[in-house]
Amino acid sequence: MWRKASAAALLALAVGYFYHGGSELPEQILTYIGLPNIQTPPVSQKSLEQVVSSAWETLITLPTRQWSRVAVGVNACVDVVVSGVGLLQALAVDPGSGLNHEVLHSKEDLKEAFIHYMERGAAAERFFSDSEVFQRIARAAAEYPGAKLYVGGNAALIAQKLATYPDLVVLLCGPIGPKLHEMLDEQIVVPPGSMQETDEYHLILEYKAGEEWGSTQAPQANRFIFSHDVSNGEMSSLETFVESLEEFDPELVVLSGLHMMEGQGRELWEERLKEAVSAISEIPRDIPIHLELASMTDKDYMNSIMQEQVMPIVSSIGLNEQELLFLSQAGEGPHAEMVAWQGIPDVGRVSDILLWILEQHGRIEPSSEADLTRIHFHTLAYHILATVDGYWGNQASAVMAGARVASSQACGLQAVDPSKVELKAPLEFYSSHAEPREQLSLIPEQPVTVWRRGIVTFHLTAVLVCRQPLRTVGLGDAISAEGLVYSEFETQQPF
Repeated sequence: MWRKASAAALLALAVGYFYHGGSELPEQILTYIGLPNIQTPPVSQKSLEQVVSSAWETLITLPTRQWSRVAVGVNACVDVVVSGVGLLQALAVDPGSGLNHEVLHSKEDLKEAFIHYMERGAAAERFFSDSEVFQRIARAAAEYPGAKLYVGGNAALIAQKLATYPDLVVLLCGPIGPKLHEMLDEQIVVPPGSMQETDEYHLILEYKAGEEWGSTQAPQANRFIFSHDVSNGEMSSLETFVESLEEFDPELVVLSGLHMMEGQGRELWEERLKEAVSAISEIPRDIPIHLELASMTDKDYMNSIMQEQVMPIVSSIGLNEQELLFLSQAGEGPHAEMVAWQGIPDVGRVSDILLWILEQHGRIEPSSEADLTRIHFHTLAYHILATVDGYWGNQASAVMAGARVASSQACGLQAVDPSKVELKAPLEFYSSHAEPREQLSLIPEQPVTVWRRGIVTFHLTAVLVCRQPLRTVGLGDAISAEGLVYSEFETQQPF
């Protein structure tokens, strides 16, 4: 009886010892209760967020050959950032139901479009057609308590991010007024032809996760952007930009602002897009061009960019989940029947669309004249880099670097703070939505999952999502800029 009781007590002691993190039991206890002396590692107390963040710091490395001169154009402005709900209340508009508008003509249109995207937690950007009404709203926004002025426009934001690297010389071309010029990093070179007497202003209406207005509640933090911006809308600086390249001699060109032309009307954008393609075509083909996309609503315009005009002459594109799905809808690609993503975009569906873009518009075949070989996709919970084999190096570091800057910048920090972020990416997913497909896992200690489909390689990493984001504007631009800094373009082509 005593031996049975003692054995039970020792077994309880053993279980308790293991439960509280002991790595090894005394040999005499193990022998007495008949258990082998197995060496077990201490139980890790690190959170998944700590594990991913530490892995990023260990694994992210700059490429062997880094860019030294990057030219960026052509949209730039001053952003006025305000509380969306607060500003609309100050404009004396009442909450109501949401309705999407491709172009805004009034305060009522603005309210409805804002609610439409706020209730989805999605980003959007629209043109406001009435100059006088826009100026009144802009004045109210600038005077609203807590309003802040920032460098704005995809090109200027990308240039600002690139300029944080001291060995990188950055050329920025766009409509740059005195206020914006004063706000730019002094390392940025601005050609004289880009300077103008007045600034272009964009209004960014932000909302927080859980914020309510009337019956609308935001599922996550995001922003709604609108402007009456003719200079950027007509891409008036594009020719100046291309003319500046010969003297500047860049190793990489980053192009953005095409989405701004959409609100100008079909007649204008059809003609201007042809002129833009003609100008871009003058850039030597051995200089890679990255195109940063943004929110668009006109399927014909998107198709012109995708099929006939711009996409075949760029090497790389950056886009988010709204832009990716709209691109597929416009071109009748995979999953085009979906109206919108439900929650976190399904990795398999995203992978299908990325592959389709590269197969339809990229350099998959040796005989192809297209230059597109890289797509940088970003959504709140994860990022994917899809590249045609043989053209880009260091892409694991590039996708992790983009995710890292999204995590830190959203929280307003220089580095990731694991206590202020959370892992929302799926840890199990599929390489495609259709069969045959491969089941894949995201391992926090090695936070890049890699798979191949034909000659396209996919790199996925999680984003550590900021729990209380301070500013969401410009995250996509920072992500793309960081991804490009850590990317290496292979000049030795495979075909």
